[in-house]
Amino acid sequence: MLVTSSADIDGATRAAACVVTTHQRLVEFLREGLTLVEIDAFVGKTLAELHAPSCFLGYRIRGHPPFPSHACLSVNQCVVHGTHDMRATPLRRGDIISIDIGVRHRGWIGDAAWTYAIKERDPINEALMECGVESLRRGVEALRVGRPLIDFAKTVQGFVEGECHFHLVRGLGGHGYGHDLHAPPFVSNVAPSYPGEWPDAWKQIKAGLLVAVEPMIAVSSSETRSNGREWPVFTSDNSMSVHYEADVLVTVDGPINLTQGLFDLPDIVG
Repeated sequence: MLVTSSADIDGATRAAACVVTTHQRLVEFLREGLTLVEIDAFVGKTLAELHAPSCFLGYRIRGHPPFPSHACLSVNQCVVHGTHDMRATPLRRGDIISIDIGVRHRGWIGDAAWTYAIKERDPINEALMECGVESLRRGVEALRVGRPLIDFAKTVQGFVEGECHFHLVRGLGGHGYGHDLHAPPFVSNVAPSYPGEWPDAWKQIKAGLLVAVEPMIAVSSSETRSNGREWPVFTSDNSMSVHYEADVLVTVDGPINLTQGLFDLPDIVG
């Protein structure tokens, strides 16, 4: 959908603000020793206070059970779609956790993710997280009216794999959204390697495009694995991973990151 009216822009902006507020409260809450159950309960309570229920809880896609959590809680080797019941082990010093928050507020979706280190991070995780933040920043800036979507992928891939020498996870990417969580177009983080791999690659960006863009990066593999039909997606080689996501409205004057406040969050919490 194209979002151009002031009322619609306000609706999308308010939903995105609920996501940012939840992350801001999370950084005060996250600490060593918490379980994923406790973190998810905190997210659910916060979203209720904001009158912005989770649009992830109960979400269905073919071949998967309903998503069981308020947020996606992905720790260390888990790239995305981590659930509150995937592990009982509390967070420990040096863990990194990617938290993806999706809400529905007054009919509009907000959907953004950020990655946090618990207490400290080693040099590899520091470089990985810094790469993730900067790749998102550069990717958002590449979203310009009249340009093709592949500009986003080329920018992100050139930085992550060309400059940082990490690996973008294949098969996953961003998406349009609005009144629904997922809508066209698909926004890949990597340029297509053969014709037809990414049909939207050369789609021209129009004013009013609303997209959630989300680099997912691993230390040493672009491939993933999952356990049967369960939700969590892990790196195939168990290397560490990060996930950063922003809600972006593209205008004739340039892209507006509706979740810009996430860039002000601390990288290390607890």
